[in-house]
Amino acid sequence: MNDSVIDYAAVFQALPGMVALLGPDLVFADVNEEFVRQSGRKREQLVGHHLFEVFPDNPNDSTATGMRNLKASLHRVLDTGERDAMALQRYDVEDPERPGQWHERYWSPCNAPVFGQDGEVVLLVHRVEEVTELIRARGHRGGGRAGSRARVLEAELYTRARELQELNDRLRQAHAREREVALALQEAMLPANRQVGHHRAAVRYRPAVGALNVCGDWYDLVDLVGGNRIGVSVGDVVGHGLAAAGVMGQLRSALTATSRVADGPAEALDVLGRYAHVVDGAESATAVTTFVDFDRRTITYSSAGHPPPALVRPDGRVEFLDHATDPPLDARPDPEPRPEAETTFGDGDTLVLYTDGLIERRREDIDTGLARLADALTRHRDEDPDTLADAVLLELLPPGGATDDTALIVVRL
Repeated sequence: MNDSVIDYAAVFQALPGMVALLGPDLVFADVNEEFVRQSGRKREQLVGHHLFEVFPDNPNDSTATGMRNLKASLHRVLDTGERDAMALQRYDVEDPERPGQWHERYWSPCNAPVFGQDGEVVLLVHRVEEVTELIRARGHRGGGRAGSRARVLEAELYTRARELQELNDRLRQAHAREREVALALQEAMLPANRQVGHHRAAVRYRPAVGALNVCGDWYDLVDLVGGNRIGVSVGDVVGHGLAAAGVMGQLRSALTATSRVADGPAEALDVLGRYAHVVDGAESATAVTTFVDFDRRTITYSSAGHPPPALVRPDGRVEFLDHATDPPLDARPDPEPRPEAETTFGDGDTLVLYTDGLIERRREDIDTGLARLADALTRHRDEDPDTLADAVLLELLPPGGATDDTALIVVRL
């Protein structure tokens, strides 16, 4: 049969399931006869009206999520141009003959795009199968017409389950690709263990549970211009995933470059704060940087809202460098010079910088976390930096992993 003689409007009306066409604004453009029949609405009550004007959530049910879930699915189709098969939904429907009376209904929806000549989504095909009878029949399945209808609906649900499985497979593949990108970012942005003159440094990074391998925490070691000096820094960008990793990379690179020419850590953070002001996603980022001068045997430091570095003495004393703490980067609309402090160190001292994932726990005061860190550093102070770093992570991070990222750097002075 030639396409030109097929009445597709008639085919649409004769489709056996409930099918509606929605515009990108989620207004009904057309509905088939089965949609009109099963919805209990007249055609003129549907076409030209917004989907959620006709089918709002049940206002008497505070747990109702049907409208929110359906809206999210439709917008996914608009954004991605891909079909979206939804899980089984409870979506109560108001009786058109008795306003205010709602009926508990269950649906299996599937949404698909229709593209225009320019490749943009111009319509959404909203196909929905009511499965209320199947839900009610599960406990007392029998023969006859009701049993046959239940088997048909069960087959329909099986089809939806397979579509959801295919979608999950695609999501897993996409996640695997994103993880490969994250691993490449981690290798490119975060330096590996390195020798700092005659002094050994150990660095560690642990992503939050369920996160990609690169998120918003970072660390850095840089040789400073003039004298036998190094800069040691850590920072924390709010959020997880590749977007946070991108912001992290920008801030880390900026601080590395700034530290090489700045007079001290406070000036380096001043410049970094001004830079963060123009970087989307850098809001509330924190950082701490230390300039270690091996000739003068001093550590100069400054913190932008970050937990204090720890200086571990050979006799077990732990000194937290907390005398130069200021608000996070980009916290002030008009930046002010940041504070800076200095302390001395001796042979065998160990400098430890870290991010808040190592010490902070929900419903726990930060001083408790700092005390836990000090205790671990004291007991393992005689270990080499790599062993010390591993021991601290093992003792302080929860067995199943932390809910926040953790960066750690240990330098034996």
